[in-house]
Amino acid sequence: MSQSGAGAIVIQGARVFDGEAFLEGTPDVVIEGGVITAVGAGAASRLHTGSGTVADGVEVVDATGHTLTPGFIDAHVHLMVQNIGGLDTILKPFSLPFYESVGYMERTLRAGITTARDAGGADLGLKTAQATGLVAGPRLRISVNIIGQTGGHGDHMLPSGLEMPLFGPHPGIPSGVADGPDEVRKATRMMFRAGADQIKICTTGGVLSPTDDPRHSQMTLDEIRAVVAEAEAQESYVLAHAQGAAGIRNAILGGVRSIEHGIYLDDETIQLMLDHDVALVPTLVAPLSVLRTSESGRTMNERVLAKAVAVVEIHKAAISRAVSAGVRVVFGTDTGVGTHGENLAEFALLAECGMSLEGVLTAATSASAQLVAPDLKLGRVAQEHVADLVLLDRELTSTADLTDIDQAVTAVFQDGARVL
Repeated sequence: MSQSGAGAIVIQGARVFDGEAFLEGTPDVVIEGGVITAVGAGAASRLHTGSGTVADGVEVVDATGHTLTPGFIDAHVHLMVQNIGGLDTILKPFSLPFYESVGYMERTLRAGITTARDAGGADLGLKTAQATGLVAGPRLRISVNIIGQTGGHGDHMLPSGLEMPLFGPHPGIPSGVADGPDEVRKATRMMFRAGADQIKICTTGGVLSPTDDPRHSQMTLDEIRAVVAEAEAQESYVLAHAQGAAGIRNAILGGVRSIEHGIYLDDETIQLMLDHDVALVPTLVAPLSVLRTSESGRTMNERVLAKAVAVVEIHKAAISRAVSAGVRVVFGTDTGVGTHGENLAEFALLAECGMSLEGVLTAATSASAQLVAPDLKLGRVAQEHVADLVLLDRELTSTADLTDIDQAVTAVFQDGARVL
């Protein structure tokens, strides 16, 4: 940076959540070259001229009355689809989802999600388009496709003999349906060949798959361990769609790093998560999104709808017990099941399950960064960290302030550049 401070941004006057706690007072936050270079009272003073005025080229953002947080990291999205579960999905032209995803990406970024882990559907092309600046959106860590057994949550063959896949198959999205350790090992290698950053498996049935039960286990322990071993050989890891308690336990014992959904968690399984330090990504908003899709008038599979209705309160109770026990919770929404850009609605749901204001914000920032992208300095408002930041139009002081928080985003910075 030049002595004049050209290109620097100073954010002043905000209540600052640094990724772990709220800082004292309203410290200055200085951004230079896409990185946070200083945080603290008077931190911007070196950018002043001898007369005490701000140097030429320094942008000052007056954030009085606002809260500044790290950019939010959604650990479970599906950026190639939206409001899934409707029967009209199979009528879309093959290429249409690629064009639609551009808008989904932009809306996600403008909601304050500066990094996201796609849990299935996004291919290397979408990740590359964002990374090269071709499209605006959160930086991505992709899973490519879901690996699971024949007849499982990732198998979209219907009793009629027709398939209704959530993500249209193409060379960038190889099939993840596999059985036995050898087949799942090969499927894992295929996902990495296609550009996967991490691997997603299904160890139980699900809500959106019409022919299985979310309480039932899928994949054997040997199959899970085979996938985990392959992922670890690539210095990567595995996340597990896991809703029934037995399937969650198998995933934990098999070595996965995070449990997605956790609808039927019981006390034994919660203790196992604590013993193995496995993260929980609740996605509480997901079954509610299925209900809203149905209420919008779209034609839904009746069994899918019935399962969504059945799990809402069970899901909330299970996550509440996990929170009370001290399970490490990471923010994730399963957006794509619902509408992109509404991700922050999950915050209030987490608070309803007993999480504190600081706990919810930590789950969406430093805790998510540790899970999704530990190699990058994300999720903190701290010196030498990437300048991904969000300004909210209120001073957050309690969980009550999380109501309608998705309407509170007034500015988003990604890599130091203001994108909203």
